Amino acid sequence: MAKRSLSSMKRVRQTVKRAERNKSRRSALKSQVRSFLDAADTGKADAASKEFLAASALIDRAASHGIIHKNTAGRRKSRLAKRLNALKSGGAKTPAKPTKPAAKK
Repeated sequence: MAKRSLSSMKRVRQTVKRAERNKSRRSALKSQVRSFLDAADTGKADAASKEFLAASALIDRAASHGIIHKNTAGRRKSRLAKRLNALKSGGAKTPAKPTKPAAKK
C-alpha cells in the first residue's frame, strides 16, 4: 500500500467520525418526522402539533449542522406544516408526498 501523509490519514478519521454522527442525526430526524406523521394519521391535532414542533426543531438543527440543505429543510417543514394545518382545519387529509396524476390514454 502506498504511503499516506499524516494529514490525509487524519482527514479520513475525521470523515468517518463525521459520517457516523450525521447518520445518527439523520436517523433521529427521520424518526421524529415519522412520529409526527403517525400522530397526524390518528387525527389528534394536539399531539400532532407537539410532534411538529419537535420535528421542526430537529429539521432546523440538521440544516444548521449541514446534514441537510437549508432549502430541503424549508421544504420539509412546509410540507409538515401544511399537513398539520389541514388536520386542524378538519379538511381533507393531504398526503405526505404528492401523488402523480394518472397517465392519459
